[in-house]
Amino acid sequence: MSDPLSQHTDYGQLPLGDSDVLDDPIAQFRLWLANASDASVYEPNAMVLSTVDVDGSPSSRTVLLRAIDETGFEFFTNYSSIKGRALIANPAAALVFPWYSIHRQVLVRGSAQPVAAALSDQYFATRPRGSQIAAHASEQSQPIASRALLEQRVTELEHEFDGRDVPRPDDWGGFVVEPHTIEFWQGRSSRLHDRVRFMRAASGEWERMRLQP
Repeated sequence: MSDPLSQHTDYGQLPLGDSDVLDDPIAQFRLWLANASDASVYEPNAMVLSTVDVDGSPSSRTVLLRAIDETGFEFFTNYSSIKGRALIANPAAALVFPWYSIHRQVLVRGSAQPVAAALSDQYFATRPRGSQIAAHASEQSQPIASRALLEQRVTELEHEFDGRDVPRPDDWGGFVVEPHTIEFWQGRSSRLHDRVRFMRAASGEWERMRLQP
């Protein structure tokens, strides 16, 4: 049996030169996201979201990016969940897009704000009906005695909403992470990776720099 702790992967020699990176980091992110999708990366819009709660305890989990524009990176969740409560109390957030199979990462640090209720309504209406009912059935992050109780609640809600649209729960909606920094990481041989970081200046303009690996 191989030892997973001793494995070494050579990331190759695909460079990330200065001319390979667009001046707009949002446009560059969209390009890399498309590259990840074209390369059949599993769920390329999956991102690791890290938060810090009111007591200063950090936590991380994977969520799905649902929109990206000049404002930032948008995702949806239960506002009463661990991440929802943490972001409402402390909006500091970090994101990692771990595209391992193509030896790339994007790292984001920023501040998360709830999106407008109308936007949450609009997105909720596009979700599969099963996911809509699950949003009502699950008190996310709260203890439950058994899986059977959760499934029973789903069945009850299926009957309750039979023949009509499922409304968005009041405690469910979106956040947008407004980025302060966006870093593009390209794996290279001998761990001499390429790293290009964009930082938003007080003027709102993006400043870029190359970081040592």
